[in-house]
Amino acid sequence: MKTSRRISEIPMSGIRKMFDLAGPNSINLGLGEPDLAPPEEAIRGMNEAASKGLNKYGPTAGIPELRAAIAKRFSMYGELEAGNIMVTPSGSSALLEITQSMIDPGDEVLIPSPGFVIYGPHTTLAGGKPVEYRLTPGDFQPDIDHIQSRITPSTRMIVVTTPSNPTGGVLTEESKRALCDIAADRGITILSDEVYDSFVYEGKHVSFMDQLDKAVVVNGFSKMMAVTGWRMGFIAANTEIMEPLIKMQYHVCASPNMPAMYGILAALPNIDPYLENARKVFKARRDLISGRINAIPGMDIVPPRGAFYAFPSYDMDMKSADLAGELAKAGLICTRGSAFGTYGEGHLRFSYAADESKINAGMDILEDVVKRLR
Repeated sequence: MKTSRRISEIPMSGIRKMFDLAGPNSINLGLGEPDLAPPEEAIRGMNEAASKGLNKYGPTAGIPELRAAIAKRFSMYGELEAGNIMVTPSGSSALLEITQSMIDPGDEVLIPSPGFVIYGPHTTLAGGKPVEYRLTPGDFQPDIDHIQSRITPSTRMIVVTTPSNPTGGVLTEESKRALCDIAADRGITILSDEVYDSFVYEGKHVSFMDQLDKAVVVNGFSKMMAVTGWRMGFIAANTEIMEPLIKMQYHVCASPNMPAMYGILAALPNIDPYLENARKVFKARRDLISGRINAIPGMDIVPPRGAFYAFPSYDMDMKSADLAGELAKAGLICTRGSAFGTYGEGHLRFSYAADESKINAGMDILEDVVKRLR
């Protein structure tokens, strides 16, 4: 049987490829999956909903109570109403639905490099053309001059990630203002991926939820509540674009997971103490892995300000895929920097969503392998 050209032309995720190399006792610092337990209220709320028989199709945009609760919480970033919110089956599907709803064949989408692995393929699947723009070294801010140089009459969208996967970079107010100016001047939509907004360790999260005349925002609960298997996200958008997004979601999934929506609804109002503890845990791990990396000759990292990823550079004359392969042979799974775009080369990505013993064991392997290769 013949597959479509659109699927055959996009690569498999570079994150997933590394798992094929993993031995049975490997230290896995390649997957961004929190090892914390979810909030008890979320588990209880989901189980109670399922027990009560709330297992049927729901509204395509999500149950009204959850849309309202999301709008209430995230109004800390910008004034929102329930009509600005659509619950989605994961942040990834939210990103796909946005590109399918807003990108036509031939449209160009500016995507961050290094940036998350699905932005380019989603653009391609919509018939568009992904165009990389560079992030500044060290603090990983959008390079505004480079963005300006990449804009053409076909540019329809600029993708922004804050906090960033893979870099842990956090957008500044200055960068946000510059991007909003570009969007207003050029008539370009900003797609802001903010799924790690709960995990900022210095400063504050800078959101585009107060700019819905220029931006569509994706967020979610998989990382926030450590329920990655539930696949729960949401889109914040103005009411003009919300109707076509809901139409697209109907054709993708009909409606989100009903019991999981009630689980999120039960946990969301009192989530702050849970998140305060999670930030404390991840910040300690951030400090641990950053210190271990910077103690290795040839490796360098500015401690990331958000998310739970370390994206160090190295000074060896070898491709990141080759270095990641050597680490995998030694029992450490990470992700090659080039998986995240052209400007990710010369880096590796490690997740510190694992516990301290795994981080230390992984850094022991990294230290040994880098010493041998240098």
